[in-house]
Amino acid sequence: MSTVAREAGTVPLDGRVVVVGGGLAAARVASALRRKKLTGPIDIVTAEEHLPYDRPPLSKDVLVGSKDSTALPFDPSRLDVTVHTGRTATGVDTRAQILRTDAGDLAYDGLVIATGAAPIRLPGDGEQFTLRTIDDALSVRDRLTPGARVVIIGASWIGAEVATAARTRGCHVTCLEYAEAPLANTLGQAVAGHLLPWWSGIDLRCGTSVEEVTDDGVVLADGSVIPADVVVTGVGVRPCIGWLDGSGLPTDRGVLTDEFCRTAVAGIVAVGDVAQRWSPSADRHRLVEHWDDAGGAAATAASALLGEAAAYDPVPYFWSDQFGHKIQYVGAHGPDDTETITTTEVGELDAVIWTTPNGDLSAWLGVDRPRDVIAARTAVGSPAAEFAAAHA
Repeated sequence: MSTVAREAGTVPLDGRVVVVGGGLAAARVASALRRKKLTGPIDIVTAEEHLPYDRPPLSKDVLVGSKDSTALPFDPSRLDVTVHTGRTATGVDTRAQILRTDAGDLAYDGLVIATGAAPIRLPGDGEQFTLRTIDDALSVRDRLTPGARVVIIGASWIGAEVATAARTRGCHVTCLEYAEAPLANTLGQAVAGHLLPWWSGIDLRCGTSVEEVTDDGVVLADGSVIPADVVVTGVGVRPCIGWLDGSGLPTDRGVLTDEFCRTAVAGIVAVGDVAQRWSPSADRHRLVEHWDDAGGAAATAASALLGEAAAYDPVPYFWSDQFGHKIQYVGAHGPDDTETITTTEVGELDAVIWTTPNGDLSAWLGVDRPRDVIAARTAVGSPAAEFAAAHA
């Protein structure tokens, strides 16, 4: 069971709730609180200058130019929510129930931690872009001009989507990947090998280590330099928990919560990419940094603040659009699981089934098979052979 110890505490319906973070999770929690009849003030504190917006389309629609905005259908005035844009949380006094910010303190009865995650940047003084905010996406898009030399560090999910957009816009694209194939550390070498043909037309250099980013380009571990007009780094993110130092809130890779999104401190919940939530089904804390989880856990977090018990422990799910294909993944496979790979008649990757040592389905990946996602999500934890027979 979860090791997060909790104190009793419920936010009154006329109490003040402060939400730290301005993304999907923050917007969904605020909406859920109003649906649950909270009449007290709701304040959203976000370091960005924008109202809440969707992040998945940033590396897809925004980069290719089909959208300039991904704003969520979130109306602060209708919900009677005060959004403090351009305001950064700097700490929290959990005993006095005060949020510290760079623009003064805010008292709260309930606190929602939804600060998300920040991209990892590599050493060097050269200009390097990451892709996390709408401003990031618009800045990168402005530089994806025909003939531009674009170097992407990391053949990750985000790296592949940036490479897709850059190739579409006529750039010369080089991608530097430390592993031996794209997503090899995530999906395994055998599965990752089937993704290599998708990178046709891109200078993909696997097994490559980067030293730093300079004004001349990207310096590799062997001292050679890859010239670049644009450098985009996609090597992962870290949950934004530094501002919680000294708060007494237990953290690991993220803020530790139980399956109800409750932290160890009464009246404080955490949700979204910053939350490392207890999963009864996995018997461990999970950090699930995906849109689907951030949106789905919001109602649970709101319920927890108001003293209602509604555990959230779904089968993880995410998707990626890259090189004309949609990859969808459900579940979570482990190092001891075996994989079964199926391909199409022309030898392209079709689906992957991961099976636990006891024969259960732990995860499924499909390529351009959206109609099988719900069935796969339902089947996780049941005999893999039965699912395989029904969805060959």
